Amino acid sequence: MGTVLYESDGHVCVAFTDLVEEEHGEVVQSNQFLVVDHGHAALIDPGGQMTYSELYLTISRYFPPKQLDYVLASHADPDIVASVGRWLTASDSRVLISEVWARFLPHFCQAGKTEGRIVTIPDAGMVVPLGQSHLLAVPAHFLHSEGNFQFYDPVSKILFSGDLGAAMTSAAEAGGVVADFDAHAERMLPFHARYMSGNRACRLWAAMARTMEIDWIVPQHGPSFQGRAMVTRFIDWVEQLQCGLDLLEPSHYRVPTHDRLQRL
Repeated sequence: MGTVLYESDGHVCVAFTDLVEEEHGEVVQSNQFLVVDHGHAALIDPGGQMTYSELYLTISRYFPPKQLDYVLASHADPDIVASVGRWLTASDSRVLISEVWARFLPHFCQAGKTEGRIVTIPDAGMVVPLGQSHLLAVPAHFLHSEGNFQFYDPVSKILFSGDLGAAMTSAAEAGGVVADFDAHAERMLPFHARYMSGNRACRLWAAMARTMEIDWIVPQHGPSFQGRAMVTRFIDWVEQLQCGLDLLEPSHYRVPTHDRLQRL
């Protein structure tokens, strides 16, 4: 089931939050997104194999999947884009991904499937034409991937932020918006402390984000941040975040001793 985030004058943004449900900690809940503008469409972070069939059917209610213009990948993690081979078979789309990951992407596909169909995004980002509008591939390097992009829709003023802003929640919760930021920040912290690279990247991203008109930040896991006040709270939180390299100590780099022996 899709949730329409924005719809006006031939432009539609749809979120799919319930196609992957966490079961006993074995799989991570993930969100997928579709942006349609005047008969053209981009699928953002389509997910892995377990999302493909249901996502294909659900998208059909909003746009013919065969006619997709683009599959946009924030980075190359399996929960982001492991299904890319099937989307290349099912549609005539091109795949946009960081130039850092372009040569890794074919590992998700049959030999030759990606030939001539990968568009590399340079580190500085790019403008992606879509119908009568465009999307922006916005740099978010090391948050968490080495080559990482977020996708901004200037019509809806939605920033699809990938793993930045993620929280490990149920699919039901992921379909909502954050109401109590302080309580939600406690849920975000474990993921961000481990998966984001360090505060320098956080500060650089926050400075960039403040130059943008963002009404809604929608991450790839968990609920979203709607409204300028909540968006500002989130940007401020990211700016001061201590994570990744900031937290490393000598104790994290020790050769295991026999008391760490695991019975397998």
